[in-house]
Formats: sequence, structure tokens, C-alpha cells
Amino acid sequence: MKTYDVAAVVSGGASGLGEATVRELTARGAAVTILDLQEERGKALADSLGGHTTFVRTDVTDPASVQAAIEDATGKDRPLRIAISCAGIGWAQRTVGRGGEPHDFDAFVKVVTVNLVGTFNVMRLAGSAISQTEPLEDGERGVIVNTASIAAYDGQIGQLAYSASKGGVVGMTLPAARDLSTVGIRVCTIAPGLVDTPLLGALPEEARQALSAGIPFPKRLGRPADFAELALDIVEHGYLNGEVFRMDGALRMAPR
Repeated sequence: MKTYDVAAVVSGGASGLGEATVRELTARGAAVTILDLQEERGKALADSLGGHTTFVRTDVTDPASVQAAIEDATGKDRPLRIAISCAGIGWAQRTVGRGGEPHDFDAFVKVVTVNLVGTFNVMRLAGSAISQTEPLEDGERGVIVNTASIAAYDGQIGQLAYSASKGGVVGMTLPAARDLSTVGIRVCTIAPGLVDTPLLGALPEEARQALSAGIPFPKRLGRPADFAELALDIVEHGYLNGEVFRMDGALRMAPR
């Protein structure tokens, strides 16, 4: 895709990876709709960016909620061509605890529902809207970028639910790209490693340095801006499709 004179949706766009992506898309001229449950943060971000950036309070697991956000994006004065999913949650618990207690069933279902089903929900509804636009060069109508994690490959002790959800996102990538090839939509996934999001920001500095030391190179935590840059590289590079890109500084997670 050679132009950012388009509409875009970013789920989880009020903070972390999503916020960085919203900022970069807006800086390049896209009309962005922020999908998030964090109403105060989302509205503040949209107000600070101004222009065509809007916020719609969105539960990615609710079809009607996502559809309302997609309608906001398609109602702008340019076609919807970009959908980037960053919404996600985590959970840490062993399959069976030290005392023999089983993993919390509802917690597992919630993580998979938000991270995997939510990503699917945004992809299917955004994809439907993008498919109705006029084709560009090579017949391309748009691009979808989803977010997995290196936990999909290197899940640690206690990451069962999170790894399962992100493994599902990885598994959707190729079939979704094949499905959507008929309407000219590319699909790729980014699998970040340790990124300095608000979650890691809550850790003590000593712990943050220890995490950084385990990354082969560069020896630092990833930055949300790194993710945004890669997401937009995928948007711009019209021959990238059906692929998952690890963004991890060559990190391979140990069991714990």
C-alpha cells in the first residue's frame, strides 16, 4: 500500500502497542478509529491527535460493539483499508498448581476469548468492510495485521492460557490470508518478545534490567514504537502476506 490517505482501525489502541501504532498512523495522515475499553485514555488520545482520529469504546469479543466501531471508520471521508489488532490480556497460572489445584477454567476461557476470538472478530468484520472498497495496485484492497507473541512458540511455565491464545492467532494467519486473497486483502501477524509496555513498566528497575540482559541483541526491551514501525512496514510492503514476524531481538524464552 503506497498511501495513508485511508481509514484505519486499531484495537487496543488506547495504550501500549496499539497507542504507538495509532500515533504513527495518524502522523502519516491516516484517519484512525481507536477501539478500546479504556474510555478515558482513548478519548484523551483521540483529542490530543485531533484531525480525523476518533475513539469508540469497544469490546472486541462483542460483534455489535466491533461493528459499531467499523461503521465509525467506514463513515469517514476515505476508504477503510487498514485493520491492526493489539487488544489482549494476560494470565499466569500452572495447569496444575503446587497444591494440586487445577487451572482456573473461567480464566483460561476469558484469555482465549479476548486474545483469539477478539482478534478473529475484528478481522472478520474489518475484512468484510475492506472487501467492499475499490482495488488499488495489484488488486489490493487493504491489509490486516494481528498481534501474537513469542509465547506462541516459547510459552513459559504459567503461560498456558496466554500461549494457547497467541498460538491460535499464529494459526489463523495463513488460512486467513488464503481466505482473503480472493478479495485482495493481505494478512500478517507480529509476534513481539519483551516489549516495554505499561505491564512491564510496573516492574522494579532491577527486574527490567534482568529481562533486558537475557535478550541477545539489542540488549534492551522492545519499544512500542518498534512494533508500530514493523506494523507499518507490513502495510507498505505489498508482497508480505500470510507470514508471522518475530520481533524479539533473537530471544528464545526459557521455561521460567
